[in-house]
Amino acid sequence: MDYLYSVLAGVVQGLTEFLPVSSSGHLVLIHDILKFDFFDNVLYDVAMHLATLIALVVYFRRDIVRLVRGFGLSLGRRDLKNDPEQRLPWLILLAMVPAVAAGYLLESFIGGVLRRPLVVAAALALVAGLFFAAERFAEKKKTMAEMTAADAVTIGIAQAVAFIPGVSRSGITLVAGLGRKLTRPAAARFSFLLSIPTVFGAALKKGLEIGSAAGADWGVLAVGFVAALVSGVLAIRFFMGFVGRHPLHVFAWYRLALSALVIIWLLTKG
Repeated sequence: MDYLYSVLAGVVQGLTEFLPVSSSGHLVLIHDILKFDFFDNVLYDVAMHLATLIALVVYFRRDIVRLVRGFGLSLGRRDLKNDPEQRLPWLILLAMVPAVAAGYLLESFIGGVLRRPLVVAAALALVAGLFFAAERFAEKKKTMAEMTAADAVTIGIAQAVAFIPGVSRSGITLVAGLGRKLTRPAAARFSFLLSIPTVFGAALKKGLEIGSAAGADWGVLAVGFVAALVSGVLAIRFFMGFVGRHPLHVFAWYRLALSALVIIWLLTKG
């Protein structure tokens, strides 16, 4: 059963990390409903973060090369105003600041107080409403090349809010991007590129928390890792194609349905 649960958790992590339905929210529900814990939850979290990171690097490898090149150019003949390739890596660094601050100041509060199914249900429903509002009112006309520092800070603040289980990092940053008049593909691409250093930092921090890996079931970790990696790449590929052609309504309705199911489950579990 450990292998089965590991595959299940890996697939859920890979799909929900990149689809705007909240990976942390789904994992809170899985742990609460199934009452399942791994031998070392911190070690498993590190494996899931690494799988997520590799999925991002695999899909956005060309973007990463351009980011590194643009950053290098900006250190030499700096022209951030007129060169979007130079400006983008600095916008990503700027957008990281709110999430880093929130993670440092609020991690214990979020982990101890907010990781509850009722919070997940409320956040799922609230962000669903934001999806509907963004699709109804956002202008959706700017590309990433037209992004400003104000756009980056707004999206960064949204990413900090995503620490709340049920919110969804990809979902809330996408809404923030739409609110800043970005097109759906531009908002989604910036959101995913921003998540690369964020996920790397989370994996590094979790890695430092590992006391000892002695006794770990590496087979269980391996199947979960592979499941998260494969499902993550597929989820990114699907979502980047989806947002270019379709609004976010289907994800909003999914979030509302899941929120309702969670509330029903809480009311009936006694």
